[in-house]
Amino acid sequence: MTGFGAAARPTSIGPLTVELRTVNARFLDIGLRLADDLRALEPVVRERIATALTRGKIDCRVWLQRDPLAAASELDETALARVARLAARVRQLYPEATPLSVGDILAFDGVLVAPAADPQQLHTAVIAALDEALEAVRDARAREGGALATALRNHCDAIESIVAQLRGRVPDLMAAMERKLAERLEKALLPALTGGTLTREEITDRIRQEVTLYGLRADIEEELQRLTTHVGEVRRALDAGGPVGRRLDFLMQELQREANTLGAKAAAVEMTQAAVELKLIIEQMREQVQNLE
Repeated sequence: MTGFGAAARPTSIGPLTVELRTVNARFLDIGLRLADDLRALEPVVRERIATALTRGKIDCRVWLQRDPLAAASELDETALARVARLAARVRQLYPEATPLSVGDILAFDGVLVAPAADPQQLHTAVIAALDEALEAVRDARAREGGALATALRNHCDAIESIVAQLRGRVPDLMAAMERKLAERLEKALLPALTGGTLTREEITDRIRQEVTLYGLRADIEEELQRLTTHVGEVRRALDAGGPVGRRLDFLMQELQREANTLGAKAAAVEMTQAAVELKLIIEQMREQVQNLE
């Protein structure tokens, strides 16, 4: 799921900022960008993110903005003398050159010696900022998850409606198809009756057998029952909450399998149309499930 979170903490050498961005992904993919001073904390940061989030592509950026004028900063007199010698040499060659200001001198690399960072203080600041950013990300993902859960429940309603309509229509559809099949078989076997190859009783028995086999092959009650069961499992998973993405992903596969079987057994246009509608709904659900943790 998508989400964004950021937090900052002060340190003795400048403000520290943590920024988290998450986008949809089937698995957990953590990308870290840490300031050089914070490289040693990478395992801690990675572990803390993996504990809080179980799915998605996470981009974590942690940087430290050093304050060059912090109270603890000191002058490097060797570097300062080097700048002075270079400035004096420039003035000898170009007397009209503007003298360096204090700000110009301090801006030279190496003139100000940054204070040594306290590792424990940095560790504490990073963890505190990271936890706050993670909390913001979780809140954003929870809001998105709630909206997706509502959409999935609506899709479940649509599937159950199609299943209920099929259950009501299938007996009439199957009876009509069996009558049509019986008529075709009787017409096809009529020459055998006329030629004396088969008796009327044998033809009737053969038609009864073929119609019975056809009815068994075309029976979709089992598929309808499984669709109902899987939809119930989807609802239970959503009601239970927590990380349900992988479980729902599995249930989408099962729903798709039953819809495919239903389409393969379709014995009437209405059944084919129902199977197509089911596949479209399940595909929409599958795409939305990819966004759930």
